[in-house]
Amino acid sequence: MTLLQNDPTTQLAFSVHENKGVFAILLGSGLSRSAEIPTGWEITLDLVRRVATAQGVEEQPDWAAWYRDKTGQEPNYSTLLEEIASSPDERRAILHRYIEPDEHDREEGRKIPTKAHLAIAQLVRSGHIRVIITTNFDRLMENALREQGIEPTVVSSADALAGAEPLTHSRCYLLKLHGDYKDARILNTDQELSAYPESHNKLLDRIFDEHGLIVCGWSGEWDHALRAAFLRAPNRRYPVYWAARGALGSGASELALHRQAKTLPITGADEFFQTLQQRIETLEQSQRQNPLSIELLVNSAKRYLAKPEYRIQLDELFAQETERLVTQLDGEAFTLQGNWSQEAFRSRVGLYEAVTEPLARMAGVLGRWGDDREFGLVMDVLRALYHHAGKSVSGLTVFVNLRSYPAVLIFTAYGIGLTKAKRWKTLHQLFSSVLALEHREPQRVVSTLFLWSWAGGEQQLWQNLEGLEKRKTPLSDHLLEVMTEWRKSFVGVDGDFEQLFERFEMMGALAAFEENDEAQLEESAKSASARNDVLAWMPIGRAGWHSSSARVLLQELQDEAFALELLAAGYAKNSRRFIELFIQNFTIYASRMRW
Repeated sequence: MTLLQNDPTTQLAFSVHENKGVFAILLGSGLSRSAEIPTGWEITLDLVRRVATAQGVEEQPDWAAWYRDKTGQEPNYSTLLEEIASSPDERRAILHRYIEPDEHDREEGRKIPTKAHLAIAQLVRSGHIRVIITTNFDRLMENALREQGIEPTVVSSADALAGAEPLTHSRCYLLKLHGDYKDARILNTDQELSAYPESHNKLLDRIFDEHGLIVCGWSGEWDHALRAAFLRAPNRRYPVYWAARGALGSGASELALHRQAKTLPITGADEFFQTLQQRIETLEQSQRQNPLSIELLVNSAKRYLAKPEYRIQLDELFAQETERLVTQLDGEAFTLQGNWSQEAFRSRVGLYEAVTEPLARMAGVLGRWGDDREFGLVMDVLRALYHHAGKSVSGLTVFVNLRSYPAVLIFTAYGIGLTKAKRWKTLHQLFSSVLALEHREPQRVVSTLFLWSWAGGEQQLWQNLEGLEKRKTPLSDHLLEVMTEWRKSFVGVDGDFEQLFERFEMMGALAAFEENDEAQLEESAKSASARNDVLAWMPIGRAGWHSSSARVLLQELQDEAFALELLAAGYAKNSRRFIELFIQNFTIYASRMRW
């Protein structure tokens, strides 16, 4: 017996985790059943009941048997709808009452997204699932996705497909094969379901060819056009998993055999998708270093830092962790070969953060509680990582440009620790320090590892991360998210960590602004004042659009005591006027960013 022989769900979890974005999900009406949206058969029997009752027939214990006795035929969803309503508009109106929740439904928790819908939405949010195909008219899947902050590309008609965002560019592509219940063009009858528009067929052929497939809640019996798409898809590049309660019916068995699908016995869609999502999340977390070992390293750094006699141990601890990190960065997980995809970029960023976390949190400890004697130690780490990233290599440009991301993370954590401790002189020394590579001009740290000076290739690249698609400062926003998760090691539970982060960025912007000549800035100020033009380029972070935080931080710079403290620490070329020019330039930049 193999390890996963009796655990196909874990086998599927490994496949989905290791092939992020490769699997599509096909959902049938069974998925919505636990939300008490009736299945097609249940709607069929209720339509039989309603028609018969309207004709004066008494209540029957078995309406299906009554219909057979009355007509000599099996109750047929398509036939009934065609008899009752002659137009798509009428059929849509009939279906509306079965699908749309009223106030009482909402109070009772009916006809709202199920645990299965929410688990799928979480898989979309984590980037593991990008394509969802459904035969359902309801909007439970869309609602679940929007609860997770995801706006899907919804294709419910040939017209919508023609104007939709391309499949490869969409974070979540939701193909509603039978339409939407609020659209008169929904497909109900056998004739309507016998063939899809050619554009739909081409899209289905592409999805079935390029993706693995997870099927749940679909009987495989009634939808002739979807069955045809299954049967004409010969390529088995990725596997098909078919989740079902009990044995597959004859129609589904034929399709499963054709695609060599692996059958997953389940007790229900809720349990299945929740378990799948939880196991994928566990696999994701298992890539990270053991949290206990990270805490041990951080606590060791604190202990060695507390006593001068442990200075050698502190240096050795950082040297060992730096060597460990460089070894990992040379491993197969960080190969520079491959093709660009949003999923590959997100995965690469997550891997860098996972392997860099211990050393970055340790550097934050040195910034928060150090006494300047540790500064050379941190710079040694940054130089080692920067030198490693700067080696001449070939590969995908995005991956090559990301090689210095670990140095950015360590630099940021150390800088935030310094900012929390108000160690302004050491922070300025950090920004002003020089990093050099062979055959390249030496550059200040603030010009190589800070904000828009370093963006892994381009600032817009970071809009590919989850939730940052429309952010003006996506790199800053992401670094804030990462540092918020790590901050307890070197900041504690800060009352306003967001403002602390933005104060660090403001100090970096001021240090970067020092590369400008004061006399030239004065000349620019004279000519720019009337037009409200910027005086010079400068990196600007979240405070550029976060106006309430910017006001607080600029007021701090205008405080005489604080300004003198910064000048004494080496900022602004020891010129009070330089700070004023910086404030003027920052204000103009920020107003343009917000506009």
